[in-house]
Amino acid sequence: MNKLLEFGRKALFYARVLSGYEERRIRSFRLQLERHVQQVQERKAAISKVPEQIILSEVRNMVQEMQALNKKLEETEAAVEEYFKPLDNEAEIIMKMQLEGEERTSQMMMNALEEQAALQAAKAKQNASISQAVSSESDPGEAEIMMKLGSEEEEKALKEMMKAMQEQVLLAKDYAENTESANSIPTSTTTPK
Repeated sequence: MNKLLEFGRKALFYARVLSGYEERRIRSFRLQLERHVQQVQERKAAISKVPEQIILSEVRNMVQEMQALNKKLEETEAAVEEYFKPLDNEAEIIMKMQLEGEERTSQMMMNALEEQAALQAAKAKQNASISQAVSSESDPGEAEIMMKLGSEEEEKALKEMMKAMQEQVLLAKDYAENTESANSIPTSTTTPK
């Protein structure tokens, strides 16, 4: 009976081979194996791409965070500049006023020096004319009196001129200090609540 079963199996096998059934079965099995191998390779490729995608997504996130931070920094910088703009304007005004005050005092000093030089030149002329007049006259005592009178008048004029210069400088300083103190009163840049 075993022989009969074996003969039947062989006959069926030959029939299947001759009909093409076995060949189709082998082809389908081979295709199934190829599909399985292809799926495994796709999974491998996907797994190898995952770290790259993770790295790329991290880099994108970092770039976006840096752009957001740069934007915040620019906004903060603009806000700080806007906040300090009134203070900068006030400082500029104070600087201009101080420069104007210094220019005025230097101009007054220059005028005073010019006046002093003019007085000294006038004194020198007067002394020269007095000395010529004295030398032409024969009385030396009278010449000394004339010289003393001329020098006393000149000293009085110089003292008066120096007092006037000092008063002008003091007035200019007082004016500059008053304008500085008036401008240094802190003005609030925020509105009261």
